[in-house]
Amino acid sequence: MAIINSIASWIMKKRIHQIELFMKYPHEVQRDCLNKLIKAALNTQWGKIHDYKSIEHAAQFAERVPLQDYESLKPYIDRMRKGEQQVLWNTEVKWFAKSSGTTNDKSKFIPISNESLEECHFKGGKDMLSIYCSNFPDTQLFTGKSLALAGSLRNVDGFEAAHDGDLSAVIVQNLPLLAELARTPNTEITIMDGWDQKIEKLAEATIQENVTSLVGVPSWMLILLRHILEKTNKKTITEVWPNLEVYFHGGVNFSPYVNHFKSIIPKDIFYLETYNASEGFFGIQDQVHSKDLLLMLDYGVYFEFIPLHQQHTQKVIALEEVEIGIDYAVVISTNGGLWRYQIGDAIQFTSLNPYRFKIVGRTKHFINAFGEELMIDNAEQAILTACEKTGAAIAEYTAAPVFFGDNQGGSHQWIIEFERPPQNINFFTELLDNALKNLNSDYEAKRFNDILLKPPVLTVAPKGTFLNWLRAKNKLGGQFKVPRLSNERVILDEILKQINQHA
Repeated sequence: MAIINSIASWIMKKRIHQIELFMKYPHEVQRDCLNKLIKAALNTQWGKIHDYKSIEHAAQFAERVPLQDYESLKPYIDRMRKGEQQVLWNTEVKWFAKSSGTTNDKSKFIPISNESLEECHFKGGKDMLSIYCSNFPDTQLFTGKSLALAGSLRNVDGFEAAHDGDLSAVIVQNLPLLAELARTPNTEITIMDGWDQKIEKLAEATIQENVTSLVGVPSWMLILLRHILEKTNKKTITEVWPNLEVYFHGGVNFSPYVNHFKSIIPKDIFYLETYNASEGFFGIQDQVHSKDLLLMLDYGVYFEFIPLHQQHTQKVIALEEVEIGIDYAVVISTNGGLWRYQIGDAIQFTSLNPYRFKIVGRTKHFINAFGEELMIDNAEQAILTACEKTGAAIAEYTAAPVFFGDNQGGSHQWIIEFERPPQNINFFTELLDNALKNLNSDYEAKRFNDILLKPPVLTVAPKGTFLNWLRAKNKLGGQFKVPRLSNERVILDEILKQINQHA
């Protein structure tokens, strides 16, 4: 195993030179990427409609192709799911990733071509290993196996020509043999449906393995690890897997979960963040002492950006025009057939040489009912501050506005399920409110003297509330997660109703 580990580590480190190349020449790499995408789609139905043959540069591409969202591309995607080809992309597309970015009832099905699997998703997975091996040259990662959580595959009536499922399940189903041998459990268990049965199978299949790495969304990984501790009657995961050395995570902000993981994994393992969405693999944490993500520029994804403060004008800029410290909505064109597609995520660049960024939230997941412009990044930091000062720990939360009534002002209502509640809920709420004021000047202005925005209202949810809500929505496992912020009360009111019924 030591020889295999040395060879695998050496192969992974070779990729670092290619990464350094796009870090050095980012704009040239992106221009080349756009040219290849346009050339590939020349004779598709989409390419003919937008006269791709006459596009010579990025400015023409931006003029010719309007900004898209899922609704505008859905008619094309539905035709592809019925078996029609040469629609948005020039090679066969039979896999579709069911969007798990939200827990809304309405699903999105993102086309996954062979190119997007090989050149984007698989390449991203290999690169996170390459970066880790480069940063930790003495790693013994490949002497054991990787435990990766995934969703399930499920076909939808009326679209039998398509294979639908969570992105993680699509990836697992298509992994090459060598990657399959390096992971646990087997594919059948990994992509099975029914979380309650699946978690037991996952535990049974992995307890006796030499697990050296974990891959998956923090919320579901935490549930699995706790189940394993309960099943083995152990106090820490280190007792189960003493050679565990890294957790590759993404999908949600890790800050609310980090202390939970450290409490059951007291060993000093590394936590490496990735930005891997259904639409593509976009970023990897490439530095040991910084959580910023490196924008991956050679995955067949062409990036454009919309400054959030100018989103109403739909002003779109190229990579070379971005600035540090400004929130941008991300627009992508991909080798899966998405064209100038707004993915709904907001990022902020922290470095321009190379291009590194942090995720600040979803462009549709925020609260701006009173002009406060509260993003998820603010909420996560404020909750972390309140927890640190009170010794509390949070399992899940969501928040939405309380709109003006006849005799009341507006406010924000928070539903929080505590892992470890604070001694004084009112003090916790005050700390949360003050932290939001310090982080967000718009929120602070609206809260001034309680004139426009009243103090936040906090409802404590019984343990298991959010898990039961997800279960009722058939959203257990995979990459499904609770929406943190909403500008409307639909989700919050559903959870409140559940709490009241429980009471």
